Amino acid sequence: MTALKEFERLEAAGLWRADPKAQRRDVIISLGDATLTIADMNDRPLAHWSLAAVERANPGDYPAIFHPDGDPGETLELPSDETAMLDAIQRVQAAIGRTRSHPGRLRTVSLVGVLALVMGLLLVWLPGAITRHAVSVVPEIKRKAIGQALLGRIERVSGPACATREAAPILTKLADRTGVRQLAILRSGIPGSLYLPGGIVLLNRSFVEDFEDPAVAAGAILVERARAGVTDPMAELLEAGGFLATLKLLTTGELERATLDAYAETTLGSPRPTLPDDVVLAEFARAALPSSPYAYALDITGETVLGLIEADPMAGRELEPVLNDRDWVRLQNICG
Repeated sequence: MTALKEFERLEAAGLWRADPKAQRRDVIISLGDATLTIADMNDRPLAHWSLAAVERANPGDYPAIFHPDGDPGETLELPSDETAMLDAIQRVQAAIGRTRSHPGRLRTVSLVGVLALVMGLLLVWLPGAITRHAVSVVPEIKRKAIGQALLGRIERVSGPACATREAAPILTKLADRTGVRQLAILRSGIPGSLYLPGGIVLLNRSFVEDFEDPAVAAGAILVERARAGVTDPMAELLEAGGFLATLKLLTTGELERATLDAYAETTLGSPRPTLPDDVVLAEFARAALPSSPYAYALDITGETVLGLIEADPMAGRELEPVLNDRDWVRLQNICG
C-alpha cells in the first residue's frame, strides 16, 4: 500500500505522547510512502506508524487525536489548522479502506446469496413436492367425488353422457372387464378417451359406433389405464390448477370449479400423451385382451402401430369376446 503521490513528504506540527503517563511533546509529522513518521524538533525519529493502522479517536472533534491500531495509549494530536495533513490522512485512510477486505460485507453478501439460492430451490422444488404429497394422501372416496365433479364440468361442454336403461349394465360389464370403476360415453367434447380421478374413463362415441369389435373400445380403456399408471390423473389435475389449488385441497379437502374447468380445458384441448409399446402391451397382457383390434383402429394400415400388432400378447389364443353381440349392439346405440 502506498500513500497518494500528491501527499508524499507532507509535513505538519503536532503533539505526541508515547504512553498515557508520558508528557506530550512538540513533534513534526511527515507523511511518507507507507508510514507516518513522528520526529522531534531536531528531526530525530521518535515513532513510525503504518498508514494502514492509523486510527482517529475523536472523528469530527479537534484537536484531532490519532493512535496506532490496537494501542490507544500512544497518541498524536493535530490542531484544526493543519488542514493539509488532516485532509491527507483522511484521504489516505479512505484509499486504504477501499482496498481492505470487508468480512462483514462479505458475510452479508454470502448470506444473501445462500438465501436466494435456498429460495430459488424452494420455488422449484416445493410446488412439486407438495403436489406429490397431496396426490399421495387424497383418499379414494375423495378421488371419486372429484372425478364425478370433473365429469359434471366436462358435460357442460360435451353435453350429458349417453345413457339408456338397457346399456347401463353393459357399461358396468365393460368397466369390470377392463378394470375401471366407471365408464361414460360422450357425444362430443372429447377427441378420444380420458381417465379421470376416481377410476372414471370417458370415451368418445366413435369407439362404440364405428367398430364392430368391442375389443377396440376395451383397448382404448386399457390405454387410459396405462396412462394413469404412468401419470396419476390427480397429479395432472393439480398441476393444471396450480400451487394454490393444491394447498386448498390439502387444507380444506375441496377444489374450486375454476380448477376443474382449467383441467378440462387444458386436457380436452390437448392430444393424449403417447406411451411406449411395452407399457401398453403390459396392460393388455394383464387384462388378457388382444391389442391388435385397437391398433388397427388407430391405423388401418398397421404401419404406425406395428409394435402393438406384432407383439400382441393374445395373438393365436382362443379368447372369449369382450361383449356378446347382443350387448355390443345395445351399447352401440347408447347415444341414440
